[in-house]
Amino acid sequence: MNPKDYKYTKDHEWLSIESENKAKMGLANYAQSQLGDIVFLDLPQPGTEVEQFKKIGEVESVKAVSDLFSPAGGKVLEINQSVVDEPKLVNEDPYGAGWLVKLELSDPSQLDALMNSEEYEKYEAEASA
Repeated sequence: MNPKDYKYTKDHEWLSIESENKAKMGLANYAQSQLGDIVFLDLPQPGTEVEQFKKIGEVESVKAVSDLFSPAGGKVLEINQSVVDEPKLVNEDPYGAGWLVKLELSDPSQLDALMNSEEYEKYEAEASA
């Protein structure tokens, strides 16, 4: 089950709002299960400015290399060094210890372009069909 209070993208990233202009992002459970064992993550450096729905890095699994897109625009505050050191954390706990990046949001109204958990679960079911 996907956390109810998170926001989701069509590229299967999630965003958890931590305060008015700060959020944590990661890969949805659906994405990590489709990718298989994740072996490498290329994440942006803190201080990097990112744009909503634009590429910010890559995730490499035993199956493929996939682009990682930012759910919202803003500035990278922190990367999860634990997942860089142990990428399997994304497979084991995608919504907890497997988070990827913390962002300072430049425009919180961009969150309106994301899906809530109910919308995302419908989208996920269609993607699986």
